[in-house]
Order: sequence, then structure tokens, then C-alpha cells
Amino acid sequence: MSEAPVADDGVEGVDAGADLGPGADGDIDAALLGSGDIELAGRIASASNGTFLGSIGDTYVVYKPIAGEKPLWDFPDGNLAHREVAAYLVSETLGWNVVPRTWLRDGPLGEGMVQFWQEPDAEQATVDLVAESAVPATGWRHVFDGTDDYNNAVSLIHEDSAALRRMAVFDAIANNADRKGAHILPMPDGHRFGVDHGLTFHAEHKLRTVLWGWIGDELDAAELAGIETVRTALDTDLGDALAPLLTPRELAALAARCERMLRQKRFPAPRGDMPAVPWPLF
Repeated sequence: MSEAPVADDGVEGVDAGADLGPGADGDIDAALLGSGDIELAGRIASASNGTFLGSIGDTYVVYKPIAGEKPLWDFPDGNLAHREVAAYLVSETLGWNVVPRTWLRDGPLGEGMVQFWQEPDAEQATVDLVAESAVPATGWRHVFDGTDDYNNAVSLIHEDSAALRRMAVFDAIANNADRKGAHILPMPDGHRFGVDHGLTFHAEHKLRTVLWGWIGDELDAAELAGIETVRTALDTDLGDALAPLLTPRELAALAARCERMLRQKRFPAPRGDMPAVPWPLF
């Protein structure tokens, strides 16, 4: 695939004008998803690890083989594919559909993570850099100010929506170390999916995100109920499902993060020596 052209969407070997569809829904044969052939269409060129666009029957999927992962000094335990699946399981327990359907299975390049492809709305932006003087008065949250490559004063902002609030809560629970702007997919119907969750669930504090706009704000009743559901489920079915994917120390840290948020009842603030935002931001 190294000689294939790179399409406008950053997928090597895929026609730039190809219609990838709006993304898969849940009305698909589970047996086919688990054992049907994954036909690779191209490699997603912007990804740092081996990431491929493929299809199972008529359903487009993202396939990340474990063999294509690059070792990371600060995530030495397990592999990134397991963390991606763990993120989906926590998302499902919250009931907010933050993470597209994700599962482990064998594929053309060995075992890896498979996830429903979602085609975002290119006309929508959920995170943006704007001139410092042009921060909208409503509908957006201000994160921080800085300067661009041309020494212009700019501000990082993100939309102020219930969907992104839920994603920020999910990230705090999952200890997401890599919530870049491009890891948020704005769907045409207003839903927002979060993707690329390989850097999650570390036992130490690693939260790096562009979604800091609600620091200190009170969590609402639905957000607290979601966190409580995850904490309770960790002692039963969710804990059993996560046990093969995460270490005991990581599971204990996940429970502790839930308990901390339930006590404080507020969005967390950055802490520790870790950078508060990922780089690059997008």
C-alpha cells in the first residue's frame, strides 16, 4: 500500500471521491462482524500507529492490528487495542454512545481492534482556534489563549453542548491522555463521537484534553447517574468484562476516579506535572 495515492481524507488507496456512507448502525449480523473477512481498502495516513479502513460485507470499519502499534514508554502495560475496547465498554455502561461500536477480533494483519467507521460532517466544527478578539459570547467555551506560528494572539475554544460535556466526563473517567480536536467526530444529526482511545485507563493521572471549558462546573444529575452506574458495574459485569483488558491496578484507579468525581460533583481541573493538553491540538 505504500505506493497508493493519498486521498483528501487521508486514507491511502481510497478514491478521494468515494462515498464511505454515514457510518454503521447496530442492525448487522454479529456473527459476520466477528468472523467475516475484513477487506482492507487503505491505510489511514494521519494515524501514528497502523490504522486501516476496511469493510466487513457492506459495513465500513476501522481496523487497528496490535502488530502495528508502536511501543510507548508511558503505556507499557497491555496494548492499545485492549484500551480501545475497554473505552467502548465504559461508554456503553454510561449509556451515552460516546464511542462507536468496538471489538477485538482476528484480521488480515492479526488480532486487533475493529470499530464502526463514522463519517463526520465536514461543515461542523466542535473545537477551533480563533483570534483572541473573536471568541463567541455564547455557544462556546474558552480553554486558553496563546500565539500561533505568526505570533498572532489566538484562543482555543470548543462548543458548549451536552454531547461534548458527556464526552468530557467520559474522558475524565477513562483518564484519556489524547483527546485532540480531530478525535471528536461531529455527526450530521448533532451527535458527537469520540475516537482513538488507545491512551486511556493509565493508573497514574494522564488526562490530556482540549475539552477543559467546564473546569469547576457542577456535574448535572444525568452525568452523576452515569458515573454512579459505571462505579457500581465495576463490581459486577463491567469489571468482569474489563479484567482481560486492563491490569488490576488500572481497574482500581478507574474505580477511584469515579468515586472522586462522585464526591466532588464537579468537572476536574488539570493537576500534576503532565501537560494539560495533547500536542498537536488537532
